[in-house]
Amino acid sequence: MSPSSLRRRPPRIFALLLALTAGLSGCAVKRTVAPQTFMVPMSDGVKLATDVYLPPKVKPPYPTILVRTPYGKGVGKDLAGNLCPLGYAVVAQDLRGRFDSQGKPAIIFGNDGLGGHQDGHDTIRWVAQQSWSDGKLATWGGSALGIVQNMAAPDAPPALKGEVVIMAFSDFYHQAAYQGGVWRKELLEGWLKSQKLEDVNLPTFLDHPTYDAFWKELSAVARADKVNAPGVYIGGWYDIFLQGTINSFVTIQERGGPQARGHCFLVIGPIGHGALDPKIDYPRATQGPINLMAPMDLLAYWLKGEPDGVANLKPVNYYVMGDFEDKSAPGNFWRSADAWPPPAEVTPFYLHADHTLSRDRPAEDSKLTYRYDPQNPVPTLGGQNLFLAKGPVDQRPVESRPDVLVFTTEPLPEPVEVTGRLIAKLYVSSDCPDTDFTAKLCDVYPDGKSMLVTDGIRRASLRNSFEKPERLKPGEVYQVDVDLWSTSLIFNKGHRIRVAVSSSNAPRFEPNPNTGDPHPSPGRTRVATNTLFLSDKYPSQILLPLYNSTEGAGGKASGKPAVP
Repeated sequence: MSPSSLRRRPPRIFALLLALTAGLSGCAVKRTVAPQTFMVPMSDGVKLATDVYLPPKVKPPYPTILVRTPYGKGVGKDLAGNLCPLGYAVVAQDLRGRFDSQGKPAIIFGNDGLGGHQDGHDTIRWVAQQSWSDGKLATWGGSALGIVQNMAAPDAPPALKGEVVIMAFSDFYHQAAYQGGVWRKELLEGWLKSQKLEDVNLPTFLDHPTYDAFWKELSAVARADKVNAPGVYIGGWYDIFLQGTINSFVTIQERGGPQARGHCFLVIGPIGHGALDPKIDYPRATQGPINLMAPMDLLAYWLKGEPDGVANLKPVNYYVMGDFEDKSAPGNFWRSADAWPPPAEVTPFYLHADHTLSRDRPAEDSKLTYRYDPQNPVPTLGGQNLFLAKGPVDQRPVESRPDVLVFTTEPLPEPVEVTGRLIAKLYVSSDCPDTDFTAKLCDVYPDGKSMLVTDGIRRASLRNSFEKPERLKPGEVYQVDVDLWSTSLIFNKGHRIRVAVSSSNAPRFEPNPNTGDPHPSPGRTRVATNTLFLSDKYPSQILLPLYNSTEGAGGKASGKPAVP
């Protein structure tokens, strides 16, 4: 089957992408292909259970798609049903210590290329040496199946020709475990317990609250120069690993080996790690490159030398979100670009004591104070979650709390597009030795609902370095930068831009006990009096990347929609 015929079926391929992202299968397949199961030896003698699916009615040798998973190698069945008829062999493998594979329980993702073993590298070599293999393979998968790809990519054997990495981190500490230096409680504890991996992993992760040698060994992005296979990195604006997807693309595109550098692709859509809750139907969301037309064409190019499907494919393809209620509003289209981030004017929007948000720098010395009680944290409402409701959820139920400071612009006279990385620069003090600060960016609709766009958090003691905590001194003012990761959204005319500042977002993040300890202890917490400074000397602000287009925020000129 040719790539052109495959393009006529984006809905099924998109379903396949989402199924693999969740570590599940459930989409229709072209045909059933029976596997052969092998126990593949690793360098230390441990054998990993591996299913091999070979194309029916096609003579070998074949290019291969490799999937390595902690969810059970049965996930390869549906993938093989779709890809084997196209002439690909499919290999699906249980990770070390999982399901039918040998090996003792170990740190998850620590044996795939970085860390104690190089199981990913050993498996790539094994595949390339088989009589049915043509010596070329690409890796595939989402979430955990994408993470193992990132971990195996540095110094991978030359048989690896490409990667399809869907919603995956490339730096365990910053992008998954301790975002902003704060333990991602809901994500890590929820996932580890759901996979019965908490006994070994959870105590170890909690024992390493700073970016130390343990975490540095599990950072693939720090070894981007050792990656010599191109990849397509697919993510979502509300995905738990959004910034990991973007950082993987940017670092390898700019610093990768000669076969990877300048040959990678990025696709970001209006999706989360699973369905948005409540459900929002963004127009044309599945009609752009995220429906997997581009990845399938890239596989054909990397493994079969068929360039037709990628000749006009731009390196960066992302969905510009907009007002999801007004179909005539600007936004809600796909845009293609040559690089990330796109051209933007990074503009400070200042927080004022009267709770307004504007481009005017504060002229008077002002400050606002609130009390943060870790026993009564601000509850999580939407955002980049796994088990909790995810996506752009209305924040009004928490914005009325006394420990949440809200700053809002006047209604916008014209649409404003924000596309790129966002940072909140907060000038703060606390009467406790440590505390956290959060920042949220919201799109306020004319009817008053305050829809979350993106948010972030930062541990105050890690304001200067994630490696070495520095305790706070009462009465001293500190700059704390909160990374809100990235987004692309057009605030419609008549809407307002809102920033909310607080010190907790639980259970997404573990509440800071305010004691100086990295994690809460039973009966050992303090209530913090935290102050946000709003003055010419201490101008708390959010830096918004305003999209730089010659024809405004409507997606014209260099921002031409990828889909009409």
